[in-house]
Amino acid sequence: MVDASSALPVSRRSDREDEVPAHRHAQEALARNKREGMDLAVKARIGALSVTAVMLVFLNPYWDVLWYLFLLFCLVLVGLAQRRVGRVGQSRAELALLFADLLLMTLALLVPNPLQSAPMPTALIYNFEVFQYFFIILAAGVLTYSWRTIIAIGNWTMALWLTGTLCVWWFGRTFPELTEAANAMFPDYPDLARQFDPNNVNWDLRFQQVVVFLVVALILAVAVRRYQLLVLDSAEMARERTNLARYFSPSMVEELSTKDEPLGQIRSHDAAVLFVDIVGFTAYADGRPPQEVIETLRAFHARMESEVFAHGGTLDKYLGDGLMATFGTPLPLADDAARAVACVRSMADRMDALNADRRADGLPEIDARFGLHFGPVVLGDIGANRLEFAVLGDTVNVASRLEAMTRAVGVRAIVSDATMEAAGGSDGFRRAPDQTVRGVADPLAVWVLD
Repeated sequence: MVDASSALPVSRRSDREDEVPAHRHAQEALARNKREGMDLAVKARIGALSVTAVMLVFLNPYWDVLWYLFLLFCLVLVGLAQRRVGRVGQSRAELALLFADLLLMTLALLVPNPLQSAPMPTALIYNFEVFQYFFIILAAGVLTYSWRTIIAIGNWTMALWLTGTLCVWWFGRTFPELTEAANAMFPDYPDLARQFDPNNVNWDLRFQQVVVFLVVALILAVAVRRYQLLVLDSAEMARERTNLARYFSPSMVEELSTKDEPLGQIRSHDAAVLFVDIVGFTAYADGRPPQEVIETLRAFHARMESEVFAHGGTLDKYLGDGLMATFGTPLPLADDAARAVACVRSMADRMDALNADRRADGLPEIDARFGLHFGPVVLGDIGANRLEFAVLGDTVNVASRLEAMTRAVGVRAIVSDATMEAAGGSDGFRRAPDQTVRGVADPLAVWVLD
């Protein structure tokens, strides 16, 4: 069914349904539920109309029932067409098919059967209580998860049914002698005679039918609107989880998603900070096709990022051809330093495998360097309008300078002794002479990976 927003007299459309779909996840969620709803609606329609067809043949086992079977088949075709053109948002094609659906149903219920040989008063159709078949369309409309569609079905059904009743009353076939017979049967009870009059369209019942139908439609529209808001809330949470997954490991995302404002509080604790960089990448990129440069960066970043997440780290940011990762943010764990050291070792192994593939393809190797330090950091959101979770402090500066120092020392990675002590093991690293680090008063004890 269509999102029939254009059928309503709404002057301003500033509710959440109109604003939130600007987000990709909300739009995708609505589109996905729209498609699923259309599929369910078509299946429900086919099932309901099939049951109706069998019932009609059972109740009226004559050739004139073919007219109603043909109309039921047309309703199935309209439902299939609605599924084909269905999409999120306003669609004139869907609106036209929705109106055609209700119009076809009205004609099927109120227009005399052309295959019927015995003439009868047109108003006698109402004695069969045919209006209840409109509830099939209403129920199928609920499955499309559009509250505007439900309201449109209610309004259009009311207008079409009353218009059809007016046509039956004005243009329908009547038999005055039947009215006289009903009056003669109940001469002292005019109300009862009117009820048994085959020519009477019974306006009181017609208004009652459409009013009850409209009330049910409004109640269902409220229920669908509440469900739609749940879909949007779910999409918003999925978007937030996706944003978290860009920086944190899956296990950390699961924990953060269950806490209220886990990144909003400013705090300080010990964490491991890792810097990774490619030596000479600017010279490498100079003169090479942009696509080759980007593909090289993607291959490098993908391997480094996967190792950060595999060891429970946080991807703080990309730094051009390098990156900064932390272990122990936003929440500290007892083995942060050990996981950080293991991550550096795994990153080095991944770079060996990557360079082996590049040599096989005739490409130059990538020389990645690593610097790791463990110590106190400050965590919190920075910025005014656009907030960003940041890790600050001397530990960050020392880790960056250790990575830069790898070039002068001639090693792949430098890890501070404070990190190794907190990790409880060297994991293949060797002890190196103490190094003077800018900003640190005393020479720093370090471990290196050749």
